This record gives sequence, C-alpha cells and structure tokens, in this order.
Amino acid sequence: MRTFHRTAPAAIAALLIQGFFAEPATAQQGVQPDDLKRQSVLPYAEQKFTGSVGTSYLDSDPAQFPQPIAAPADAPNVLLVLLDDVGFGQFSVSGGGVPSPSMEALAEEGVFYNRFHTTAVCSPTRAALLTGRNHHVAGTGNITEVATGYDGYTGIIPKDTATIAEILRQNGYITSWFGKNHNTPIYETSPMGPFDHWPNGLGFDHFYGFMAGDTNQLRPYLYENQTPIGTPQAEDYYLSVDLADKTIGWLEDIEAIQPDKPWFTYLAPAATHAPHQAPQAMIDQFKGKFDMGWDAYREQTFQRQKELGVVPENAELTARPNSLPAWHTLGEDEKRVYARMMEVFAAYGLHVDQQVGRVLDYVKSLPDADNTMVIYIIGDNGSSAEGGLPGTLNENAIFNGYQMQIEDILPRLDEIGTEKHFNHFPAAWAHAMDTPFQWTKQIASHLGGTRNAMVMKWPARYNQGGEIRSQFTHVIDVAPTILEAAGVTEPRSVNGTAQTPIQGKSFLASLSDKAAPEHRTSQYFELFANRGMYKDGWWAGSMAFEPWDPERKGFDPITAKWELYNLEEDFSQATDLAEQNPEKLAEMKALWWAQASANNALPLDWRGPERFSAELTGKPNLAGDRTRFEYRGPLAGLPEASAPDLKNKSFSVIAKVNVKDNANGMIFTQGGNTGGWALYLQDGKLYAAHNFIDVEHYSVTSEQPVAAGERELMMTFDYEGGEKMGGAGSLTLSVDGSQVAKGRVEKTTPFKYSLSENQDIGSDTGTPVNYDYQTPLTFEGELKEVVVELTGS
Repeated sequence: MRTFHRTAPAAIAALLIQGFFAEPATAQQGVQPDDLKRQSVLPYAEQKFTGSVGTSYLDSDPAQFPQPIAAPADAPNVLLVLLDDVGFGQFSVSGGGVPSPSMEALAEEGVFYNRFHTTAVCSPTRAALLTGRNHHVAGTGNITEVATGYDGYTGIIPKDTATIAEILRQNGYITSWFGKNHNTPIYETSPMGPFDHWPNGLGFDHFYGFMAGDTNQLRPYLYENQTPIGTPQAEDYYLSVDLADKTIGWLEDIEAIQPDKPWFTYLAPAATHAPHQAPQAMIDQFKGKFDMGWDAYREQTFQRQKELGVVPENAELTARPNSLPAWHTLGEDEKRVYARMMEVFAAYGLHVDQQVGRVLDYVKSLPDADNTMVIYIIGDNGSSAEGGLPGTLNENAIFNGYQMQIEDILPRLDEIGTEKHFNHFPAAWAHAMDTPFQWTKQIASHLGGTRNAMVMKWPARYNQGGEIRSQFTHVIDVAPTILEAAGVTEPRSVNGTAQTPIQGKSFLASLSDKAAPEHRTSQYFELFANRGMYKDGWWAGSMAFEPWDPERKGFDPITAKWELYNLEEDFSQATDLAEQNPEKLAEMKALWWAQASANNALPLDWRGPERFSAELTGKPNLAGDRTRFEYRGPLAGLPEASAPDLKNKSFSVIAKVNVKDNANGMIFTQGGNTGGWALYLQDGKLYAAHNFIDVEHYSVTSEQPVAAGERELMMTFDYEGGEKMGGAGSLTLSVDGSQVAKGRVEKTTPFKYSLSENQDIGSDTGTPVNYDYQTPLTFEGELKEVVVELTGS
C-alpha cells in the first residue's frame, strides 16, 4: 500500500513582487520584468514611440514597435484541474474505493492537502476559485439556475472581482479553459450573449466546453469560445476524452508557436457529476466490487485512510444519518440496483482519472515541466446526494420535487450508465464517498459538503513529493497562491473598475514547509441556509435541511440548532461539543452573522426546487413577457432559460412546412431525455411527445401520414392544472386545421426540463424526448416557419 512521506524541508522564499506605476520600456523580445515593476492598475498603458520624428524615416530615430507585456522571469506555467461532485473518501488517492492511479502518481510527486475546503456546491466554488473572493462577494451564493436578485446571489461575477485568468493574461500569460462553465447567468448563455460573463469575457483567451451545470457525457452540446459547435456524433464519444484531447492539442500549439510564453490552463471535466456514464467495458470491470454495500465501504475506506496518513490515527468514523438505511436492511432488488449504480459510478471515476492523467503525462513531457505548477482540486464540493434516498434514473427529477423509487429503476437496470438516462446513485453512496465525514454536497455546515482533497506539484520550487499538508485551506486561497508563484501583483484596478481586495491568502509557503503557519484561521460557509463557521481550530455548524428533502418549509434560521466541533482534536467532526461549550458556540454564531453580513450572504434562502422557476424568482429571461415566438426556419441550441417557458401553462406550436411523402424530421423540441416536449415527423406520421422527468412518457400520433406538399402542422397543449405546478392536460395534433390525434398528459414537468438540453427547431441536437427516434432527426423538407404561442394557464 502506498504511503506518504513525512519529511519537512526548509521553506521557500515568497515570490510576490509589490507593484507600482512605471513607465513602460521596450525590448525586442517584449517588455521584461527587469524593465518594469508589476503594476497594480490593469491594463498597462499603451506604449507610444518616444524617439525623434523627422520629415522622413531618413532623419527620424529607428522605429520601435510596441512590445507585448511579458510575464516575470521564471513565471511558472499553471495547470489548474477541478473535478466535479467528488467526496473525500471516493478516490484511492485518499483511501477510497474508486481507483485513481493518475492522482496517486501525482500525489507521490507533489504534496497532498487533507484540510482543503470548498463551498459545498459547484458554481460558488468555481467563482471563489477564479476570483479569490468569497462566493457571495463574487455574486455566486448558489448555482446560477437558482439565482435571486440580491447582490450575493445574482450568479453574476462582478467586474470588481477580476479573475485570476484576467490578471495573468494582462501580465503576459496565455490563458485557456476546457470543460464546464457554470459561471455565466443562465439567461446570458444564448448565441445573443451578452458575452461579458462567458469565459472569454472572464480573462480566458480560449474556451472549449459546455455552458451548464452538467451534461450527458456522450451527448454534450459544446462551444468553442462563443461559437456553438453542437453535439459530437461519433459513436464512441465521451466528453472526458474530448476535453483531454483538446487540452493537449492546445498545449501542443503553444509549444510549437510560442514556447517561451507561460500559460495558465483551467481544466474542469464534468466528472463525476451526474449523469454517471462510462464505457461498458470499464463498467464490467467493477462487477461485484461493491456488493458489500455502503456501510462496509465506509469502514474499509476509513482503514485505508489511516494507513495512508490522510486522516490522523485518532480520527473517528462518523455515524451514518438515521434517515439513511443500513445496507443489511435492504431487499435483494435494492441491493442489486444500488450495487450496479456504484459500479457505474466507479467506472466513471476511473475514466476521468485516466483522461486527466493523459494531460498530466503530456505536461510532464514538456521541456519546462519542472517549472509547471499543477494544482489538482479533487472535487468542487462533497459527493452529491441529489439522487435522493433510492437513487434515480434522472437527477433532474429531484430538481422538480420528484423522487424516483426502486420500481421505476429496476426495469431499466441494464441501461444505467448509457446515454439514455441522467442516472445518479442513492444518497447513502454519496455519504460513503464522503468518508469519514458527515453529510454531503449542499451541506456547508459540515465537512462532508466542504472538505475536498487537493494535490499540488511544482518541481522547480520543491521536488520532494509524497508528503501531506494539513494547514486549513480554502478555495479562495488558490488565486493568490498562483499570483505569488507568478510574481504578479494583486491589482487595485482592472479595466477601469476598482477592485474588491482578494480575500484569499497564499499558501505557497506550505508547499515546501510542512510546518508553515496556518494562513487561514477564519472562514465562514453558507449554502441553502446551511451555515458553518471556522475560527482558530473550532467549527460551528447549523444544517437547515437534509439534501434529499425537497420540502423545505417551516424553517427558522434564528432558532435552528447549531453544533460545535474542535477540529484540532476531532478531525472528522465526530463529537458535538455544543452543550459543553455554550459560550464558545455563542461566540461562533455571532461571528457567522457578522461574516454573513460583511460578505453579502444575506438574506438566507432555503427554498428548494421552486428557486429554479424564473416566474417565482424574477430571473431575467430573453423570452420576457412575450406570448408569441416566431422562428423563420431552423434554429439549434437555444438554452431553456432563453426559450419560451412552456411549463404550467397552455401553448401551441404551429409549423408551416413543405414536405414529401413519408418525411422524417424534428419540427420543435425543448428539453430531452430528462424532461421536455417534441413535435416531429416519423415515416410521414406526425408525433407529439412529453417526457415527464424520465418517469412517464406521453405521446400522440396521427393515424395517417402527412400528405406531401405545403402543410400547416400544429401541436396544442391545453393545461388543466390551473395554478398547480406540473398538472395534467390534453395534447392535440392537427394538419391544415383538421384534428388528427388527441391524448392525455397526466403529469407535466413543473420547474426544469434540464440544465444542459436546449430548444431546437429543425433538428434535435441533444438527447431524444422519446427514444422512438434517433437524433439529430434533421428535418426533411422545407421548414418555413415555426410559431410558439403561450395561451395561458
């Protein structure tokens, strides 16, 4: 069994250069750091010719072109990797049961941080990571889909919190982002922008990835910079492979074109966020490996963690919450389904480890590999319990307040891990992935939501790997650590906007000095009104709701219970000391309220699925108050947040077409296999379908094919639910004004069809609403006009 070394060499000197204004100098190879102090106002002034100008070039000083700003001498390349929805006890690098050979190899070469913290959910962690400010200060108190209009919760990264990429770019770096972008307001992700909050507007020269919180691993809708490139059609496509290919390709281009310029690359795979999907052969490798269940898994993982030294010998394994069942109490069908879900999840984790490993191997092969800093953050929060207690075939069901049951899942057991479902394992597996801690993603009050492993490597500064670091560290500390390593000054002003000071503190000294003082002695946490406060080794926490509970009424944050832990003696938060230390608890609670007020974390909002609704929260929508939408021909990839809202109301879709006999093709679709609507032709017949969150599928079909020629095809949904969310209605099809089919839709999706599927006209760029057709189902014939009319509730 691999173990970490525990040597403690001398600390390295700090690299931060304090900047001030200076006249720019020029040189053939660029403006060099020896010629120019790093200034605290960005951008640098444009360079003007300062020589003598005569009547012609013959009596003028030799011309000198303006030179680009060069990075400081010996500034390192930086590879920043961030995985998604990973628990501390998930991967083998930290004792978990999911193999991670690439992470283990990196940990043997670098240092492993076992007290690194995130915000408990993705968008906030990512905003804090990129800006170095607390997530509410960076406008991202929660994911963008549940944003509200308060400053700390808009989902908009403010201009006064410039990203690390923007700062590095204006100091001579070339910057890139590959993978997940969940930091653009959902109503700004259409082809119309605006693009200020897209990656290119946040300081990245190049972006390749997806604009959503999650995506189908086999059928993602991708962008390159601001250009939609659609959904890859290769049969063996997997997103993690593609992202690794594109990252390596971009680095190869730098090496070929501008090898002397340092680069900053942010690689953010979608794994291991739902849907849990992996190649079948890899899934088969894990058959039977998790039949022992989640309770035995936790015990085995905890033992391995102690053997590795990633948890101290005196740490205790926390108890399973009472609301989560013991494995031995389950029926055989439940055990079979849940073991299978974990097998798929393990394959998914191993797959992303291999693909990121390819990038690490390439970086290691570069001529300047020693001067490349790798920061590998193994999760943007704890493992996700958003599959609910029994797990689910569709994570989006939870966001609509619906919990699948075992009888919904068992008949489709063999489809788990394929593109057909947005599957997610049960909450008890998520809890096991967070061993040895309590709770999971979303629960910012406890370490199960906020404690993630991190590995850091920079051979040029420290090459004695395999060691562990235990300084309390937070995601906001990454940006100032990179700035110190690069020798770049924190700016006071960026692009004309005075900056809110970076709140993170560099932990670079700890890279080479195990005994370096703890740089972060205080940190608040908040997510969905789950609250935590760390101060000088103590942690106070107050949990609002269990993450699998969609009913969140009757909560009072003033009277809610708080717990108290001494993390200096209790690594895993196993012993609540609130009753023994009421004065310390009162002090910590008061400190939390003060920090919340200072960091825009108020007002607290514990609502669940209803925060996805634009109507209930007032989020902007490009559809505005319009009730009629006219599309003059095909249109692909319009995000749901920018499309007409079809939920909880009556509507119609009218298409003017010119077709031949037995035509096929998508006319209109919004959503996909996680929920949504579709109107299409199949072998000439007209179909309309609604997918109720992959639980029920409703469709009506014309008995006769649509005759060739110019036709008006219409789908009408008459909603009967009144003000009820997700009510029933009747679905009617007509051709040239004559009804050709009618049927009932007993349940409709109330809040959200998907985080990543789109509205398409003339094709289906995502997954099918019904699997009785194959995407992209490009329309055969002429699609002259499609009109969507919202006719009321």
